[in-house]
Amino acid sequence: MRTLVTGGAGFIGSHLVDALLARGDTVTVVDNLSSGNEGNLAAALDAGAVLERLDIRDAAGLASTVAAADPQLIFHLAAQVDVRVSLSDPALDARTNVEGTINVLEAARAARPGSPARVVFSSTGGAIYGETDLLPTPETVEPLPMAAYGQSKFCAERYLGLYARLYGMSTIALRFGNVYGPRQDPHGEAGVVAIFCGRLRDGGVPKIFGTGTQTRDYIYVADLVQALLRAGDIDGVGVVNIGTEEETSVLDIVARLAELHGPDTPEPEFADARLGEIERSCLDASRAREVLGWSAETPISEGLRLTYEAVRGT
Repeated sequence: MRTLVTGGAGFIGSHLVDALLARGDTVTVVDNLSSGNEGNLAAALDAGAVLERLDIRDAAGLASTVAAADPQLIFHLAAQVDVRVSLSDPALDARTNVEGTINVLEAARAARPGSPARVVFSSTGGAIYGETDLLPTPETVEPLPMAAYGQSKFCAERYLGLYARLYGMSTIALRFGNVYGPRQDPHGEAGVVAIFCGRLRDGGVPKIFGTGTQTRDYIYVADLVQALLRAGDIDGVGVVNIGTEEETSVLDIVARLAELHGPDTPEPEFADARLGEIERSCLDASRAREVLGWSAETPISEGLRLTYEAVRGT
């Protein structure tokens, strides 16, 4: 199958590209390398993947690239994902996450007017739902984002639905839990697991914003990739949560990493909670089981070990 992956040089995208190549797809990667790393694609490029250095906000350039690649399937992962940036510059966040998504949809529609590529969109779980008393949270809960990032992702989801209604495009949005795993940048804009692993590796001290009792639904990247692949292979539409249905606190993450790091693990530092962060997040994954035939398989203890070893280079 001819496949195109936006954000394919990033943490999640590069794992997806590897999986697509392993199953025999022809893969084109679109990435402006602002946060992605070409090194993540070293093996993929050797295996025949093509990297187009391009920003999804460049509508004309994206349309030309998609037309040339003529994909049957598009995984749209490129995004602005930093909650703090979204709050300090919500217009930038919207230009990337909303306008960029529209550009992807338009490029797909123009490239194959008779049978446009199926579009699988990477959305967000906790950042879209905001604070809710219903945990694990199903897709039926009204989204009430607490940051511009969640709002822009929710808006982009609505454009997928619009293009499905207007043009008959096949689209699906996967609302991810907190993804972690090898290749996540410990110095990047998101990913507490990688950041903590990096600080321990470098002799630093993990910093916790808030009390540390805040919880998230941590999903290992290899499990997420399987969900993406299945979403691309079916005709299902709408939104689907991708999570583990388990809450894990930041304090628990620190404790588990301390067990891996050993007795010299420093005590964490605490700082004020950051604006826009929610207290609890956990996703109901029953629709993923029904629609995708998917469920998470990697226990957090195993996922943390694999991530810790990857960051340390062991």
